[in-house]
Amino acid sequence: MTKFTVNDRPVQYKMDPQTPLLWALRDASNLTGTKYGCGTGDCGACMVEIDGESIRSCLVTIAEAEGRFVTTIEGLSRDRSHPLQQAFVASNVPQCGFCIPGFIMAASVLLKKSNNPTDAEIDAAITNLCRCGIYPRLRDAIKRAGRVMRGEEKIAAAPPPGITPEDAARAVPALKVTE
Repeated sequence: MTKFTVNDRPVQYKMDPQTPLLWALRDASNLTGTKYGCGTGDCGACMVEIDGESIRSCLVTIAEAEGRFVTTIEGLSRDRSHPLQQAFVASNVPQCGFCIPGFIMAASVLLKKSNNPTDAEIDAAITNLCRCGIYPRLRDAIKRAGRVMRGEEKIAAAPPPGITPEDAARAVPALKVTE
């Protein structure tokens, strides 16, 4: 049985120790913000923070996470108030949105290390892939979030999501088919 901390809460998984962390987070903990992209560590959609480093969760087993501290996109900010989440919305970064949690997690680790990163630091730290091509706006959003963190800029809060996680988890009533 593996034990570690996820989003500041102790967890204990009764799963095969060789289970990838990605699947423990998604399937056992219902933390579905961490996305399955490629399963080979190439895309970064499954990026989480482990002990202050951005890590692709598809490449880490739960045995390797034993005793460590894991943060997912849900742990970053449940209400989307983190400066990166606000900057991504304000800078119109998301398109399809699938890769965004991974990008935000990688960027959050970068901004913890330097809240005024250079273009070269951003390029080195953010190696995730996006099929929609968000890259031109991505760098601007990361720099904007850094300015917010340094107190140099404020972002008007993004509107709250249109549906709460609790409502999203409820079953949708069947549609009535009429002829």
